[in-house]
Amino acid sequence: MRRICRLASLVAALIWVSAATAADFAAVTPDRHLHFPVDAGAHPAYRIEWWYVTGWLEDDQARSRGFQLTFFRLRTGIGEDRPGRFSPAQLLSAHAAVSDPAIGHLLHAERRARVSGRLAGASEGRMEAWIGDWRLAERSDGGIVARAAGERFAFDLHLQPGSPPMLNGDGGFSRKGPQPGHASYYYSLTGLVVRGSLRVDGRTQPVRGIAWLDHEWSSEYLPAGAVGWDWLGLNFDDGGALMAARMRRADGTALWRFGTLRTAGGEVRALGADALSFEPLRQWRSPRSGVRYPVSWRLGVEDLGLDLEPLMVDQELDGRSSTGAIYWEGAVRALRDGRPVGRGYLELTGYGEALRLGGDAPGR
Repeated sequence: MRRICRLASLVAALIWVSAATAADFAAVTPDRHLHFPVDAGAHPAYRIEWWYVTGWLEDDQARSRGFQLTFFRLRTGIGEDRPGRFSPAQLLSAHAAVSDPAIGHLLHAERRARVSGRLAGASEGRMEAWIGDWRLAERSDGGIVARAAGERFAFDLHLQPGSPPMLNGDGGFSRKGPQPGHASYYYSLTGLVVRGSLRVDGRTQPVRGIAWLDHEWSSEYLPAGAVGWDWLGLNFDDGGALMAARMRRADGTALWRFGTLRTAGGEVRALGADALSFEPLRQWRSPRSGVRYPVSWRLGVEDLGLDLEPLMVDQELDGRSSTGAIYWEGAVRALRDGRPVGRGYLELTGYGEALRLGGDAPGR
């Protein structure tokens, strides 16, 4: 979810505030059905949107690293009567990162641009978002290209889906709080088979792995009283998948919990609040921001108990120069009774200060 995580997811985290209100944008309602590949593309009538890719990579020496690439789109509500290359009506931001235990902290880069259709854009009708040579795009063979580079890293990856999109919530209508107006359209591509190349500190190697892609769009995301979220996208070793998240109050309690479980046999079912529990186990304090994050968790999913442990503790992402947010976003292992059962990504937002997401004001 990130994901914004998203993203977030964020889902991940997109923070650009304009004077526009949710009423000025397209509404998210439960009567809309998602259609593919059209809904893999951009939805510019909505306030916020993101495509969020996370995954684990291994090189030929079986060394594990995490990677992340996210494109955030924002409809600002400003300058829509002045179309053109320099219009501020639609903005695009992107984060890319690599988690390498040998380095011990996140390698991160970010970009931000107006949606001009040339140097930066997000296509309607198909998955394609780019800023310069950074790109996330579906290919004619159904695979997805994920490409980005920073000062100390670069990756050029091909992601191959092996199962249909997992619709979160009620057929893709995903509630984010007690009021149905706080919702998104949300689906995930799970168990993506990854192949490509990764460069870290001047050394390029072939890599392979497994990844997760979230795509989410909304006009009113954060419910009143929520300061941020905790989100997990997990690929199980048996072929199943789990999305689990909670909207969190300032005192650390859950305002809203939601999730989706895909079994190894392919059955998909939504998980309500009663089916999920989140228990933080271990804190880590960032030496840069001073923010404390719960980087180790015990997660209850129906009758399943999972422990989540990070690939490394320092996976804080400082996105203040683009989205305005600092959050923790990192590769984690899932263990059951001490045995590894899956790999995924965990996103923790709103721990330093309350998140403001594209104009949403927590506590409003």
